[in-house]
Amino acid sequence: MRSETTLTEEMRQRFYAAGRWKDHVLTDYLDRAAARWPAKPAIVDPFRRITYGELRPLVDRVAAGFLARGIGPGDVVTVQLPNWIEFVVAHLALERIGAVTNSAMTIFRQAEMRFILRFAESKAIVIPSTFRRFDHTAMIAELWPELPELQHVFVVGDDVPSGMESFRAFMARPWEREAAAEHRRLAGMRRNPDEVVLLIFTSGTTGEPKGVQHTSNTSLHGSYVMAEALRMSPDDVLLMPSPIAHATGLGYGVRLPLMLGATMVLQDMWDPEEAARFIARERCTFTMGATPFLHGLVGLETLAQYDVASLRFFCCAGAPIPRDLVRRAGERMPNLMVVPAYGLTECFAHSITPFDAPPAKVVSTDGRLVNGMEGRIVDDANQPLPPDQPGEHVCRGATLFVGYYRRPEATRAAIDEQGWFHTGDICTSDEDAYLRVVGRKKDLVIRGGINISPAEIEDLLFSHPKVQNVAIVGMPDERLGERICAYIVPRGGESLALEDVTGYLRAKGLAVQKLPERIEIVGEFPMTPSGKVQKFKLREDIARKVGLKHLV
Repeated sequence: MRSETTLTEEMRQRFYAAGRWKDHVLTDYLDRAAARWPAKPAIVDPFRRITYGELRPLVDRVAAGFLARGIGPGDVVTVQLPNWIEFVVAHLALERIGAVTNSAMTIFRQAEMRFILRFAESKAIVIPSTFRRFDHTAMIAELWPELPELQHVFVVGDDVPSGMESFRAFMARPWEREAAAEHRRLAGMRRNPDEVVLLIFTSGTTGEPKGVQHTSNTSLHGSYVMAEALRMSPDDVLLMPSPIAHATGLGYGVRLPLMLGATMVLQDMWDPEEAARFIARERCTFTMGATPFLHGLVGLETLAQYDVASLRFFCCAGAPIPRDLVRRAGERMPNLMVVPAYGLTECFAHSITPFDAPPAKVVSTDGRLVNGMEGRIVDDANQPLPPDQPGEHVCRGATLFVGYYRRPEATRAAIDEQGWFHTGDICTSDEDAYLRVVGRKKDLVIRGGINISPAEIEDLLFSHPKVQNVAIVGMPDERLGERICAYIVPRGGESLALEDVTGYLRAKGLAVQKLPERIEIVGEFPMTPSGKVQKFKLREDIARKVGLKHLV
């Protein structure tokens, strides 16, 4: 792997001295859990389950197999799998040998995968044969001639084309005997916690993916702080419906439970009823996902048929959480606390609402900065703003990524000379240091020179009885620069007119300048895999419709 990082000796000394970095790698926790709780379920996916006592030797077997195939320290291996046990096994085996896991979303197709595999110079890839009726093997077969660095294609599934290798057969092969020398090497192979272990390409709310680099220390700190904030323990059972190829799923559906020695429950396709079944059957205590996941579970008509009383925390991040949704969640699941959090691929959840936060903070903020992180709200001149004044959130600390892969200019543009990462998110911070994300810098609607936050309007419209989902974007205008357009997904069979929307918002006391001047009724929004609305696509759509694309 050829890329510089932002890591300095001063940072290492500071975070180790403060106890935020612990000189651990993920496989250290696997070894500990296998020794302490060999019979405990480590992973449950839609098809099977595996204990910690079974997982550890399987990981070592696959690690030896990777070494035998010529994959070693520093090599990048792309894993494009759903939420299956095989993903976790591959990730842990790569960690064991000091290789880099490049996790790729299963929805990525030729354009994204060509770029990722070429740019990352991936030496191998692990893919499903098919998933959601898409043939991944055909895609990679088409791309392979363009990828000189790609040497191995491992396939999870029954249909394995010639030249590719069955990953399940690879896992079953006795590499501990066939590659005995490589297997013995594993005992002395422990990666440096300050080396890059993860390479995750941003999910594309701006349409410009960049490879985010994390070390064991930066990524595990994001897990530590969640466990601290919610007082989690090895007794917890964590359900992960978000893709584990994404930062949210990987950080809190895989790395967090392994760090705790807890059980991870993986759901490979989001279905609220299936999630309720998992919660009831496995006695899940924690789950995490963007607002649409919470909305789906709360809105499940058959929810009362399932015993979901074990679920204590739904950590919600990645999109604003309407207050009305938090209220309905409390009504339908009285034991549940909705835990707002805020994070990015570059900086895993670094503000979290603690378990004992006042109810008013739960419904109005995105939590407080976690231990080991600093943050502030700044204006366009990078000067700190007083409480409750909206500005860009900048942060630095133990969870921050160590630069964009082979993009030093992008790294310098994002992290200033004082080490502050400029998130591009517009936030406020109250007197108690609770953050509230009010929008992306690029998502602000600037109408006649006045900055208007979409989040305020969206929050009000979400409680409209005919509105299923809503996204506010700027609509190009020759005179005012932008006007307000509301993209709305109506509840089934309902019809909505602009007058319905503006009348409702007037009744709620919204300023006239913030009223939408156009609505667009759609069946669904373009989304990132983590559940964020791709507003840049909506802005492009409305610009085409009004014929003023040049203003976007």
